[in-house]
Amino acid sequence: MTVEKLYHLMAAEMGPQPWLRPGTPWAETPVEIMLGAILVQNTNWRNVEPALLNLKQATGFAPAALRQLTAAELMPLIKTSGFYRRKGAAILSLAAWLGQANDDLAALKQRDGQQLRQELLAITGIGHETADYILMYTLDHGTFMVDTYARRLFDWLGAAMPKTYPAFQKRVLSQFPLALTDCQEFHALIDEFGKQVKTDRDFATSFLAGANSIINPNRN
Repeated sequence: MTVEKLYHLMAAEMGPQPWLRPGTPWAETPVEIMLGAILVQNTNWRNVEPALLNLKQATGFAPAALRQLTAAELMPLIKTSGFYRRKGAAILSLAAWLGQANDDLAALKQRDGQQLRQELLAITGIGHETADYILMYTLDHGTFMVDTYARRLFDWLGAAMPKTYPAFQKRVLSQFPLALTDCQEFHALIDEFGKQVKTDRDFATSFLAGANSIINPNRN
């Protein structure tokens, strides 16, 4: 079974996932999604929502308004998310990066995805997973996110995957020539599956039990 077939199997079994669709909570604007991607690092969404509410009230999620905040003003707003000093620095740096593009997301979307990714990774506090989340859900560049749920799923499926994020991602993308919306949906499916299937015993009784050899280990 290829990665693409895995995606279609999961989609058929689990149905459409409403992640970050218009009208879903905390996905009203691309900047809101970007901020959520930073704030959710090393915490759960319950701790993120109060921080986002504070930011919405203080700035309306406008990058220019974010840039007007000092670190001392920003940190109390996001304290509930934890690691607020590091996350605050990342938010201010992200807002500055957006300012370099005149806050023009439409123009950013037209730029090369790999170049955008490198620029995001250059921002302190934004790693591979956060950069890919921002790329995929706000800047319209499809990719594959190697999060904990993805690593666990591919391990259950018996795939001998590389340990590093870039190598794991490259292996999957070599078998995953899907459109942006499919990439977004695949990530949502994997994470929703991971929230429901938490143990080896859970997986053994899931619809994916026995669907092994997903990845050809000799394929780059």
